[in-house]
Amino acid sequence: MQDWIKKIRSAKSSDELEKIRVEVFGKKGYLTEEFTKLKEMSEAEKKTYAQSLNEQKDTLGTEILARKTKLEETEMKKAMESEKVDLSLYDFSSKAGALHPVMATMDKMIDYFVSMNFSIENGPIVENDFNNFEALNLPKHHPARAMQDTFYLNDGMLLRTHTSSVQIRKMMTSKPPIRMIAPGPVCRRDYDLTHVPMFHQVEGLVVEEGDGVSFANLKFMLEDFLKHMFGDIKVRFRPSFFPFTEPSAEVDISCVFCHGDGCRVCKNTGWLEVLGCGVVDPNVFEAVGYKNVSGYAFGLGVERFSMLINNTSDMRSLFEGDLRLLEQFR
Repeated sequence: MQDWIKKIRSAKSSDELEKIRVEVFGKKGYLTEEFTKLKEMSEAEKKTYAQSLNEQKDTLGTEILARKTKLEETEMKKAMESEKVDLSLYDFSSKAGALHPVMATMDKMIDYFVSMNFSIENGPIVENDFNNFEALNLPKHHPARAMQDTFYLNDGMLLRTHTSSVQIRKMMTSKPPIRMIAPGPVCRRDYDLTHVPMFHQVEGLVVEEGDGVSFANLKFMLEDFLKHMFGDIKVRFRPSFFPFTEPSAEVDISCVFCHGDGCRVCKNTGWLEVLGCGVVDPNVFEAVGYKNVSGYAFGLGVERFSMLINNTSDMRSLFEGDLRLLEQFR
């Protein structure tokens, strides 16, 4: 046994030690062969010899473990020494990174609303039907549900189609006044030049007791926000329909490419649709148990804004990770 101990202690690497371990404990190893001799011995010899083998097994196992620990420490120190990096060095040839254009656009939106005293709220991507549809005045079999192209899960849950579900969660757990935005990813079954299965929204909600919140408040705030995002542009509101707001409107800005003269991007209208908004429908307040309150809501697609700001023609290119595109935003 002393020879094995000497061999173990002289092992120079983990690989060499592993070979020794196999020579001792493997299927054809030293101890395995010695244990097979027991069946040829008498009971008295067997007892004494088995005790001796078990002692050797424990001793050699302890020696191997101790040597393995020491070798791993040594090898780790060598690896750390060879892989160390001097973080004080500065490479003038290195290229600076940058935020992804979608995240940069979302940050600019958030900066505006935070400056206007809006809180930032978050919620789960996997939602229930009540928060995503029913509480937003979209009962089952409502035709507007078909507009959402929803991903449903086997347990009746779904991937949220808008961050309006966060507004419901906020109202279910808080009392007015509420002044919030809900930025985050949403999912719909779309995929073409201007639609992808997962994209980002920023939805906003303002609720106060009484009738102090009006469409005029909403109009003033959105006009200021859009000029913050696009600069000197014109803004117009068109009557529209959304189940969760009444009255509702779609908001257009003068085309950022042709400045309202008419081009291929704006289909020669001079206008680009950028978001939807409206005064919160009373049915929504009833669903969350609110009484004697007023409020407005709005929602927009972050990718849509990013495409307009950065002149990107295909929304899918924002998610393909093509460095030729992303390097332009350093």
